[in-house]
Amino acid sequence: MSFWNSNVADNNLKRQRIFGVVAIAFSVTACSIAPGIHPRLQADPVTSQLHAVQIPNHPANSKVNSQLLPSAKVENLSFAVPDKFQGKTVYQVHPSSNEKLIALTIDDGPWPNTTSQMLDILKQNDVKATFFWVGQALQANPELAKRVVTEGHAIGNHTWHHWYRRMDEATAKSEIERTADLIYKTTGVKTSLFRPPGGFLNNGLAAYAKSQKNTVVMWSLTSADTDPHAKPQAFVNNVLKGAKPGAIVLMHDGGGDRQRTVQALPQIITGLKQQGYRFVTIPELLKIAP
Repeated sequence: MSFWNSNVADNNLKRQRIFGVVAIAFSVTACSIAPGIHPRLQADPVTSQLHAVQIPNHPANSKVNSQLLPSAKVENLSFAVPDKFQGKTVYQVHPSSNEKLIALTIDDGPWPNTTSQMLDILKQNDVKATFFWVGQALQANPELAKRVVTEGHAIGNHTWHHWYRRMDEATAKSEIERTADLIYKTTGVKTSLFRPPGGFLNNGLAAYAKSQKNTVVMWSLTSADTDPHAKPQAFVNNVLKGAKPGAIVLMHDGGGDRQRTVQALPQIITGLKQQGYRFVTIPELLKIAP
């Protein structure tokens, strides 16, 4: 789900351009919809044939002090999945003994400003998340991507263009493999985690991903942070009220203005910790599954 394609009536979306100056400072560290479906998923994928938002490389990006940026990839890091989840669709996991584990997943980045702000919050709270990247956004913001990886977060593939429309196998393959190649070339990471844009499972993308033994990672709980009218507290309430052991939470750092998500994130983390939850990445959640 995202701002990328969320308003079919808005023909200007195809021309929208997002500009931002990326400011990055960091230190390198070691390195599953429940029965209810979010209303946005009920759109007909065949009629949602929008082009993705183009993300230009802002000229100022080249002026960032190189001393503040990662100098090397994290080589040979692989987010593989247990055999029983290969080629499967996962909405949530049911931990043994009903252990309070929860996974935050963050879609559509890496994105100027909001990705780095969310990384700061996650680091301050000692929380690791799983980021599902759009190839175009990764191409525009490679240094942000390197920071995500070096700070210990997991990575998933979210296609190149973030298209909802139906695709033939060749197009679906290009959308996924082109992004996978760039993830590896940029960060040294290989991933078997895939999330279809908008949660559409019948437009060719999920079928191709499964044929490659990827795990199609959906979600059981959404913050609904793509709702243009909701306030940050609504996102907080959505997550805290719907949390269950083994839940996979949907949030966004890109695809549009996500400052409300940034504002909600600290309260979401604090509230979940107060409920006794421990944060895990998707690979960790799948390995823990009975």
